[in-house]
Amino acid sequence: MLRSDLDSLTPTRDFTRRGFVQTAVGSGFAAAVLPVSAQTITTDTAGLTAGEIKIPVGGSHIPGYRAAPAGKTGLPVILVLSEIFGVHEHIADVARRFAKLGYLAIAPELFVRQGDAKAYSDITKLMSEVVSKVPDEQVLGDLDATVAWAKANGGDTARLGVTGFCWGGRQAWLYAAHNPGVKATVAWYGRLVGAASPLTPKQPVDVAAKLSGPVLGLYGGADAGIPLDTIDKMKAVLASGSAAAKRSEFVVYPDTPHAFNADYRPSYRKEAAEDGWKRAVAWFKANGVA
Repeated sequence: MLRSDLDSLTPTRDFTRRGFVQTAVGSGFAAAVLPVSAQTITTDTAGLTAGEIKIPVGGSHIPGYRAAPAGKTGLPVILVLSEIFGVHEHIADVARRFAKLGYLAIAPELFVRQGDAKAYSDITKLMSEVVSKVPDEQVLGDLDATVAWAKANGGDTARLGVTGFCWGGRQAWLYAAHNPGVKATVAWYGRLVGAASPLTPKQPVDVAAKLSGPVLGLYGGADAGIPLDTIDKMKAVLASGSAAAKRSEFVVYPDTPHAFNADYRPSYRKEAAEDGWKRAVAWFKANGVA
């Protein structure tokens, strides 16, 4: 059983490029993040139903990774939104961590129409050829479809939470404002402000005032891509918004970089990551997602 302080998770140290660049959702690591760090956390599947699923969207489907306690239904639901690298092993591991705590956790592959994020070894090309071409409207629709899948497959979507990292952290803010059924959200270092474009017409700061469920923002004080003044702007919007917006909170870890929860990368900061995980679990429980 996973404990909230992650003490039961065992690092694996024998990662290789051949063994971890794979195509299946939730398996392997993206080429752009190799070599994988020795401190990478691995959560087993004992007692879980875990693996790839197909989520109907319109007349087609998108892949996703699902983890849940085996044989259980009526489970609270957590959507896990990936960074720019797609649903690789780390994101699947986060889903398993939630499943060990009794959740149905689902990580939909939100880049699949634009390309295979895991296959890119060059981050600049990944951003220009895949990530920058994903419309927010598409993401919101795919997340709606993921919630529908959860409801039809053992999830209690009256207890719906969302968490996301980096790119997925921004999307977590947007989805929390989009879907009034989201009870609570934890956004890890997701961008808050930015210029409007046809594909990204609104930023989290533009929609946060109308939240139906509160958001916990976990950010690094030394994150060069998310200046602290943008967090201040978001705080001001939240303070003048809905009741849920007013209950939202930020935790900023001093001298901590972007992607501090990414235990497979050099940016990982164990103390901040473990504290953030404890806060995330507590946040969901305190706000009706348990």
